Amino acid sequence: MGVVLITGANRGIGLELARQMAARGRKVIGTARRPEEAAELQKVAKVIALDVADEASVEGMAREVGDEAVDVLFNNAGVSSKSPKLEVCTKEELTRVLAINSIGPVLVTKALLGNVRKGERKLVVNVTSQLGSIARNEGGSYGYRASKAALNMFTSCMAKEHKDVTFIAMHPGWVQTDMGGKNAPLKVEESVSSMLLALERVGTADSGSFLNFDGTTIPW
Repeated sequence: MGVVLITGANRGIGLELARQMAARGRKVIGTARRPEEAAELQKVAKVIALDVADEASVEGMAREVGDEAVDVLFNNAGVSSKSPKLEVCTKEELTRVLAINSIGPVLVTKALLGNVRKGERKLVVNVTSQLGSIARNEGGSYGYRASKAALNMFTSCMAKEHKDVTFIAMHPGWVQTDMGGKNAPLKVEESVSSMLLALERVGTADSGSFLNFDGTTIPW
């Protein structure tokens, strides 16, 4: 059985994905920018260093994974944005958020596509946000919204280009993490268990979908 690989797995949703997948008996590889600080992740996963915005780091991660089959790839690494309004947007900040939230998952998927093709599920899950939905856009959060909308488009492109792999953009809900804050309605354990249950029902016909954590469809 191949592995489950999770980027940004040292905290929040990524760490809980690693814990729940390990509890299911899966071999887990989790990435972190600073593996030496990922003590909790090391308890349930093999930890590999990765900065998704650094192409050399992505290539190094792929070399360490080697020829191992990857059943499920969770592109989970992401950051929030400091550009809530047009008046405070800067090129530096927008570029930073897009590099991590949008371009990073593309580079990781490109590097590991051969590994995913060797897996049983052949599933790539891009952890996105409903804030990337243009249909539901309420303005603000420029960098974050744009980065997730771009990630959704990348997901659709990959699904149309590679029919042998299933690509899903999945919103984990508003979750009580460092990014989501303590007022979020969902506990991280609830979000992840719901995501994994929904993903059990996902098949090749669903490739390119934009799904909520409960498996329902979110409008583009």
